Amino acid sequence: MPRLPALPLVPTPRAAWCIAGLAPLAVVIGAISPQYWVIAPIAALGLIVLIVLDGMIAGSCNEWHVIVPADTEVGQETALDVHARFARAGGFGLEVALEFDPRLGPDGCADFELLPTDIANEYSGSQSVYPSRRGTAAITRAWLRWNGPLGLGARQEVKALVDKEVRIWPDLSPIRSKELQTFLRDAQTGLIARRIRGEGTQFEALTEYEAGMDRRRIDWRASARHVSLYARENESERNNQIVFAFDCGQAMCEPVDGLPRIDRAVSAALTCAYVALKSGDKASLFGFAQRPQVMTPFVSDARAFHRLQSAAAALDYESAEPNFTLALATLTAKLQRRSLIVLFSDFTDPTAAELMVESIGRLVKKHLLLFVTIADSELETFIDEEPGDVATLARSVTADTLLQQRRVVLGRLRQMGVDVIEAPYDQLGYDLIDRYYTIKNSEAIG
Repeated sequence: MPRLPALPLVPTPRAAWCIAGLAPLAVVIGAISPQYWVIAPIAALGLIVLIVLDGMIAGSCNEWHVIVPADTEVGQETALDVHARFARAGGFGLEVALEFDPRLGPDGCADFELLPTDIANEYSGSQSVYPSRRGTAAITRAWLRWNGPLGLGARQEVKALVDKEVRIWPDLSPIRSKELQTFLRDAQTGLIARRIRGEGTQFEALTEYEAGMDRRRIDWRASARHVSLYARENESERNNQIVFAFDCGQAMCEPVDGLPRIDRAVSAALTCAYVALKSGDKASLFGFAQRPQVMTPFVSDARAFHRLQSAAAALDYESAEPNFTLALATLTAKLQRRSLIVLFSDFTDPTAAELMVESIGRLVKKHLLLFVTIADSELETFIDEEPGDVATLARSVTADTLLQQRRVVLGRLRQMGVDVIEAPYDQLGYDLIDRYYTIKNSEAIG
């Protein structure tokens, strides 16, 4: 890491306050005893000498390094570490400042102290950041400053970090959770690939009818041949095609509890996609805004899940209204058989929603559609506020109007045969998995 030119010695804030305090002292001396005016510049010169000597006593740093992880996940705690080694004991108040891409933090910078380690003359420190967007974030520069024993002079070094980048991936913490892993291990369509009798539409075998069986499974022709009641046992369908489609437009880039809606949606979709792959189905990702961004081939093996993860990381953020007509028409043209399409989207006004509903209406004729949106808790908060003044009352009325319009649009989608999930972001993934299993067990996809 090349070192940039920097001032070897710099005054500290304590030194600046001391210099500022000399100004009124000079005024007092000039007013009381003008003949002693020379005392003020001599005192200032002496202070400057102390600053220089204090900075020299602080010693020199042999080497220091900035250590960052190569990969992290959006919204997850990420540690930025700095280690420094000095030639000899010395250096007080070691401070580090880092400059980085705003994806890693809202301010694009972080500063923290270095503390002594168990090894002599070595110091280290760490600062945690929480990435707010996917992508590649670079740490561009770092500053190291340490003071002398008097706290008047300090030494400072600057480094340009040319190879320090952090790849920010979608959040996969729900997949790694013990709850989901336990669920997959115990689920009927979980980790063990096996035929499941009694469900589905694919014929598996005939069995003697017993009390409690569904009468609709009775095979009357076979029963007539055997002069006894026989029921059909079917095999649960597998190899269904599931497309997770993401609206990457302006509404989905709005934050929810610190993260964009699209990132909340991606996390829920990848969790459900992992469950679907474990259940023997195929999964694909499709992203769009003004034009289609990403369309992955169908993945049929959980060992290839990383392909979906990489494609989800490539979904971009766009501050423009999405083109549903172009996007959904493109998706329809690429699908050769009936599929389950899970569409993550949101809307802010009835006009934009009208175009979305019209495009979804054409898609629903050939495919099964599940519309997923994040519940807008902010609107409900505004509605529940006590109308203490005119501004609060106006905000409550506006929020109630927007919420009613939202319910009307979701109601229209349900009338068209679209399954709708509206849930808080922290429940979205679980509700999506539950709905996926409901749809799969009802054999509505094939």
